[in-house]
Amino acid sequence: MTATAAHDSGTAAMAALIGRVREVKLLESTASVLGWDQETMMPEGGVEWRSAQLAHLARLSHQTFTSTQTGDLIAAAMDAVAGLPEDHPDRVDVREIDRDWRKATRLPEALVSELAELSSKAMHEWAAARQANDFPRFQPWLERTVELNRQKAECLGWPAGGEPWDALADSYEPGLAAVEMQAVFEPLRKRLQGLLDRLRGAPRRPSNGFNEHALALADQERFVKFVARRIGFDFSRGRLDRSTHPFCGGSHCNDVRMTTRYLETCVLDALGSTMHEAGHGMYEQGLSAERIGLPMGEAAGLSVHESQSRLWENQVGRSRAFWTWAQGQLPAFFGEACDRFSLQDLVDGANVVEPGFIRVEADEGTYNMHVMIRFELERAMIKGDLKVADLPGVWNGLYKDFLGLTVPDDRRGCLQDVHWSMGAIGYFPTYTLGTLLAAQLFEKARTDLPGLEEGFTRGDFSPLLGWLRKNVHAEGRRHRLDGLCRKVTGKPLSADPLMRHLEGKLLPLYGLA
Repeated sequence: MTATAAHDSGTAAMAALIGRVREVKLLESTASVLGWDQETMMPEGGVEWRSAQLAHLARLSHQTFTSTQTGDLIAAAMDAVAGLPEDHPDRVDVREIDRDWRKATRLPEALVSELAELSSKAMHEWAAARQANDFPRFQPWLERTVELNRQKAECLGWPAGGEPWDALADSYEPGLAAVEMQAVFEPLRKRLQGLLDRLRGAPRRPSNGFNEHALALADQERFVKFVARRIGFDFSRGRLDRSTHPFCGGSHCNDVRMTTRYLETCVLDALGSTMHEAGHGMYEQGLSAERIGLPMGEAAGLSVHESQSRLWENQVGRSRAFWTWAQGQLPAFFGEACDRFSLQDLVDGANVVEPGFIRVEADEGTYNMHVMIRFELERAMIKGDLKVADLPGVWNGLYKDFLGLTVPDDRRGCLQDVHWSMGAIGYFPTYTLGTLLAAQLFEKARTDLPGLEEGFTRGDFSPLLGWLRKNVHAEGRRHRLDGLCRKVTGKPLSADPLMRHLEGKLLPLYGLA
């Protein structure tokens, strides 16, 4: 074959593979929008048919992607890109498509379809059970979810010396293992516990008044949409709606669907949730439009995704610089309703540390304790060491052990999160990994962008978003978590930046520095 013919053959192989993968992504993104609709607008009576729709789409996308023809296209494309640098976009796309294909071919079509149908129904039952504080209603659905995820883990397999949870976690953070996560959690818990012990005996107690101040929900909604737009979320390519549990979904970078929730007595709940989801949404909007449906047009994994949401929620949204600007915006949305609160009151409210029952309402000091608890529980359920029927009691015991709390009911206990009803077992640790990366990225951004936080006081967040676009969003799936962290910050992922962030802010706030 001549060089020209070989080049043409390689180009054709890449084009055919891209066409096949995008066909799969069309099906998957359609399912994503249907899932968003189920959580926001679908009438209750639509659950059965919606579950069948999602199962059908899952089956079709699985059939298309796992066919031998796809495997042949991957092999041909790998030959075509073999001479390119390892970090070349085309080579990254083929490498990651091959990885996804190998995983997908291990899963039986019937299992994929059943998981999709089950998750749609289970999410509906979870929402009803949560509202009614009725764990027995949700129990059989969670039992079936755990059983199917055990089957999924067996099909996927895990490295020698590992455990079934590892196979599930790999779908959210490639290569993540339970023993490695435990090695992160154990020392982090000790460091966080030491900080919390110091805060409990502090000479100053930040004011919590702003977190208990009633504000009209319609005004809150206008305010949080304004903030989301100001920090950089493009509403011409996305939207914000309401749901029981805040999330970010959609189909591609030009159609991003976010949701939040509102509490009349705590605008900071809606604001924090919205800035969190906007972080996800801006990451999605920052991905390559030219590579929609391809790995270089997708996020680097759930931990990196969570780093974007946690950074905007915490490093930005809880900062004094942010509230210096935001205080001046409040009258336009709430009239005189917030006039009695000083800047210090607002900063206090955003940063007060108070162990609570609800993860999505947790302060920065206690948040990761919630994640550790869920990691222990889902790991035990998948290993078979914890029966689903015993989940409420064990959950409550861990909350007493980790946070010193007596959980009053299952609605504020094991029924609070949507993830297990979705079948997303192995997801929770990405919140902590993302929190660690967020702190490390922000430290680097402050070094690279002199005057960054001073800009926040004027409502200028564009330098930070631009820095993230260049260093994180544009990288697609080129790097894994630690590889991206090393490339951007020059150091491996560490808990040190997070602890510097927390101690540097909370100790002065509590009169300890």
